[in-house]
Amino acid sequence: MTRHRNRPIDQARRLRRDSTEAEKLLWSRLRDRASIGHKFRRQHAIGRYVVDFVCLEKALVIEVDGGQHATCSTRDRARTEWLESQGFRVLRFWNSEVLENLEGVFAAIEGTLG
Repeated sequence: MTRHRNRPIDQARRLRRDSTEAEKLLWSRLRDRASIGHKFRRQHAIGRYVVDFVCLEKALVIEVDGGQHATCSTRDRARTEWLESQGFRVLRFWNSEVLENLEGVFAAIEGTLG
């Protein structure tokens, strides 16, 4: 049996293993369902994309973007548009926002969850 490389599920596994410091920090808050009241998954495949975090119950995607995303705005916009066409709301935060203002980021997420 041949193993398929670069499938979304394989990419998700690699991204979980190689999370950024900002992703690790935000995940430390999101994974505790008691603190936010909703279940989140990290590095989850949706269609051909792997999103950083998703609450399937609320159809909320959270992306944590590093500096490389400053030059990928067209791709990120297309990705966001596709996710929104599938019924997801997408929140984007810069790595620096998460690292420097975790409470503010968390408050924005809570506010979106309602």
